[in-house]
Amino acid sequence: MRVYVPLTLSGLAEAHRSGRLETGQLAAYAVTPALREWYLTDDIEELEYAALSRAALASLRLLAADAGVPRRRVVVAADVPDGGVSADAGRGSDPTALGEVRVAGPLPLAKAASVHVDSADAEADVTAAVDALAAADGGDDDAHSVVDGAGDHELLWYATQEIPALVGDRG
Repeated sequence: MRVYVPLTLSGLAEAHRSGRLETGQLAAYAVTPALREWYLTDDIEELEYAALSRAALASLRLLAADAGVPRRRVVVAADVPDGGVSADAGRGSDPTALGEVRVAGPLPLAKAASVHVDSADAEADVTAAVDALAAADGGDDDAHSVVDGAGDHELLWYATQEIPALVGDRG
């Protein structure tokens, strides 16, 4: 199963150093039955894009929790065995949890298929979206539009061999 793991650039750097994304129950996004039902399509590419987009929104939340990291969303796409993934049953009816899954155990970075990162020209809109998250969560329509503005920037695709350049490790 393809999963989309939300990160920050510093989280990606740590994964590069350690060789794994995280230990324990790692939050990720995938094409789940609830996501399929919500988006009403059988097109797997559209569904995977929806899961990637949901992971990008989760990356925004990670950025909001750490003021010291560059304001660029990061999502790692990785392949894991179906048995290594479970839906978070506690948030099943929460629309913000659509496609959310838990990956059991450490996820070796070697399982990554690709990395998706904002370009530098998205940083201003991503920063504004991070700043507007709390108000958007509180129901402010204008703030919600600002958060959606970050989604207007497509994440750039990178091969896993490009991770050292993304995180500044040229050696």
